[in-house]
Amino acid sequence: MAIRPRVRMRRDRSTLREERPARPGGATEMNTYALPRFSLRFVPVFRRNLLVWRKLAFASVIGNIADPLIILVAFGYGLGSLLERVEGVPYILFLAAGSMCMSTMMAASFEALYSAFSRMHVQRTWESLMNAPLELDDIVIAEWVWAGAKAVLSGFAILVVVWALDISRAPTLPLAIFVVALSGLCFSAIGLCVNALARGYDFFTFYFTLVVTPLTFVSGVYFPMEQLPDWLAAIARVLPLAPAVELARPLVLGHLPAEPLVPLATLVVYTAAALYTALVLTRRRYAR
Repeated sequence: MAIRPRVRMRRDRSTLREERPARPGGATEMNTYALPRFSLRFVPVFRRNLLVWRKLAFASVIGNIADPLIILVAFGYGLGSLLERVEGVPYILFLAAGSMCMSTMMAASFEALYSAFSRMHVQRTWESLMNAPLELDDIVIAEWVWAGAKAVLSGFAILVVVWALDISRAPTLPLAIFVVALSGLCFSAIGLCVNALARGYDFFTFYFTLVVTPLTFVSGVYFPMEQLPDWLAAIARVLPLAPAVELARPLVLGHLPAEPLVPLATLVVYTAAALYTALVLTRRRYAR
């Protein structure tokens, strides 16, 4: 009797979705442009990322804070010895707030890009998670909160260094952690937008070269934005890093921001718009 050869058929994502059992509570496939539906289902995904990260926690923390810390110490003490004062304060004190915000931006970007892309595309962890009673939105929101949490850790580390080196021990300094948290969530959401469009790790080079690096130099991290041409300073003020620096610097200097509403609203709008965009782009990616 002839034996029929076994044929291995590759099932695409649409087939997997059709074969997936119904979600608890009658949940159905969400419209691509629907508003996000927040639920606590993201918590187990967040916890899963935390447990995996714990194995490499020390190396991860060192990697995230090394560059901003080196810049703070080298530029603050080296270049600071050549500059008398910047905006009426020692240069290292001026640089401290910018370094904290830059560290937050870098940590959020790396986690939302390289780490999230590995779980989504390379390891296909997201596809495995969607076999559980989870929606794609739950996974994206978990990645957003997780990247924001890692960014807070990096920003907090710089804040501790600023206090330990006696660069600033202002009573308002601890309040900067709230600026760090909002900035971390903002750049995590922006990073997930880029992650949803990426086809490989090389794609992230464009983001860091064309977005992150220019942001660092025009947003008041190293020097006052007033030194920029008027047209460039006007653009820089509506970019996401400048409002974070504008909120954090007065807190490092020892007083509350004089006009906090505009930069605060700018960060909130960027965060909400970027998170919604990331969800839409990720849904479209998985709908193909």
